[in-house]
Amino acid sequence: MRLTQLRSFHAVARAGGFTGAARLLHISQPTVTTQVRFLEETYGIELFYRRGRTVKLTPLGEQLYELAQRVFALEGETIHLLQDSGELRSGSLRVGAVGPFHVTEMLARFNQRYPQMQVSVRVGNSTAVLGELIEYHTDVAVLAQYTHDARFHSMPYSRHPVVVFMHKDHRFSARKSIRIKELEGEAMILREEGSTTRKAFDDALRRSGVKPRIVMEIGGREAIREAVIMGVGLGTVSEVEYIPHPQIRAVRIADAEIYTFAHVVCLEERRDARVVRAFFEIAKALRQVRASAGSDNLIEPPRRPNPRKPTQTPRRGS
Repeated sequence: MRLTQLRSFHAVARAGGFTGAARLLHISQPTVTTQVRFLEETYGIELFYRRGRTVKLTPLGEQLYELAQRVFALEGETIHLLQDSGELRSGSLRVGAVGPFHVTEMLARFNQRYPQMQVSVRVGNSTAVLGELIEYHTDVAVLAQYTHDARFHSMPYSRHPVVVFMHKDHRFSARKSIRIKELEGEAMILREEGSTTRKAFDDALRRSGVKPRIVMEIGGREAIREAVIMGVGLGTVSEVEYIPHPQIRAVRIADAEIYTFAHVVCLEERRDARVVRAFFEIAKALRQVRASAGSDNLIEPPRRPNPRKPTQTPRRGS
């Protein structure tokens, strides 16, 4: 059975005749007659009692009409769902993020633009968030790193220096900045492996030949902050994620460029999906606002790596 045959039957039952059904469907009467006759002959059934130009449903026809009503009601609901989703009047957006700081302004603007969309956020380190994206558990991700993996489409959003923070009684606390060599032998609390902040900091230490004394590895910036408040050691955090407290102070590293980056990322195969494209448009508009305001934490879009040259980390623009 084809849906067109059921549609013709349904229209005849509604209109009480083949001529009225043809008007409802905007097709010729012979076409309607042929569709209904084919349905009856295929199954060896009788759906209408025919008396001249009028028809009456048989008992079987009445049962089929009830089912057809439900079928076309569901069809109508399906069409509305697809239309609303395509125009983002319904549906959901699933976002992965390394933390609330980079993504909050994007989510707020998205909610203002599409208030009927349901938004959910999964938070984790960069490795975990990227994994969620690969497994289709999220639609877009806001990451602290850029990957040249061809499976992904990425747009740079911002960059922020990594700062060192310590208890207010520490000898560094009264200073505005320190040199990276001064971290030699210092007790430090670092993020877990897989954290982009940890990787950026480790790379800077390795380049400088500095070896602090790592006393703890903790999987979360909030727990690190509490440990620093209790005087366990020094911590590191992206400056945008630093939360002041009366017991702690933050200082920059004067002689090392250590940054975390915010990139909006999606799967390459899904970059044209309506909800994904809408989120990227929001992020791009916010980046342009930052540029107009003269923000100093913007980065240029990274270029595709040249296979003949090693990939380089994006640097601060002049």
